[in-house]
Amino acid sequence: MTKPKNDLLLRAIKKEPIERTPVWLMRQAGRYMPEYRELRKTAGNFKSFYKNVDLSVKASILPYKLLGVDATIIFSDILTPLEPMGFNFEFREGEGPVFLDPIKSPEDINRLKPLNVEDVKYVGEIIKGVNEQLNRAIPTIGFCGAPFTLAAYMIEGKTSKDFKKAKAFMYDYPEDFKNLLNKLADSLIDYLSFQIESGADAVQIFDSWAGHLSPDDYKEFALPPIKKIIENLKEKHPETPIIHFTKGVAGFLDHMITSGAYAYSVDWMIDLKTVKEKVFPDAAVQGNLDPIVLYASKDVIRKKVIEILEKWGKDSGHIFNLGHGLMPDMEFEKVKFLVETVKKESVR
Repeated sequence: MTKPKNDLLLRAIKKEPIERTPVWLMRQAGRYMPEYRELRKTAGNFKSFYKNVDLSVKASILPYKLLGVDATIIFSDILTPLEPMGFNFEFREGEGPVFLDPIKSPEDINRLKPLNVEDVKYVGEIIKGVNEQLNRAIPTIGFCGAPFTLAAYMIEGKTSKDFKKAKAFMYDYPEDFKNLLNKLADSLIDYLSFQIESGADAVQIFDSWAGHLSPDDYKEFALPPIKKIIENLKEKHPETPIIHFTKGVAGFLDHMITSGAYAYSVDWMIDLKTVKEKVFPDAAVQGNLDPIVLYASKDVIRKKVIEILEKWGKDSGHIFNLGHGLMPDMEFEKVKFLVETVKKESVR
């Protein structure tokens, strides 16, 4: 596969010389864009949207065309592989994903089937379509949800403020819970491998809910299956960078940075300088602007961008991103301004 024309992101992850800091944003294709809302309307519902190759390709490339970001992340969902694995869910307005038959007992884990990548072939087609449509202008990022985050959804049945059902299950049935995480990890290795083979230049593992754990529980439950995924991917695809994102990482950064990832993506609740001191130059770092800054004035946005860039300094190895995803009611102009400011202020 030909390398992308703008390979800033890949060079930054490898700590190679860069002209400026690369920038992309989590949830960069989203409802804050009128063009995205049109595509979603055409699709009818969210699940039909991400299963439609043509519409998903169009959504994936919007941020490059409209914002000028340095990488595109495919338009999909972290729950995508769970449906063919035997766990059905639907997206409800105002509620998000709702599992129709969540895990209630250890026996329910037996319903989980190994993933057959043929059942998610459309994800590979989206990656190929993005690379073709953009003519390899920028790197394409594939992704998956981390085993703990997926298991939390499967037990809780939906999103939650505290994931008390999922955590209680973990405490009551620790070995069964680990078995569930292990099964998920095996399928996610195949899922990410398939994305890389389809043309993804890098992959990101999203652990959105591990921040609900104590450091000890994170180390015992959430971390081992991520290590397993990363070790296996490194063996199969040694050239493909893996980014490991955990929201709420401040309490267990020391554990997270042992996962073996090429880059660690961190939220805004931890100082970027602290993270750099702990991981650089062994790994790169992605982050870590508080998304809520985008509701403030452009002067504040510029000031906050410069603060983050100064904390990292002139070394390569930093990818500018948010500490979490963009929100549906953000102003498009401010998001565009953010990307432009990073590009302008980070020139070496």
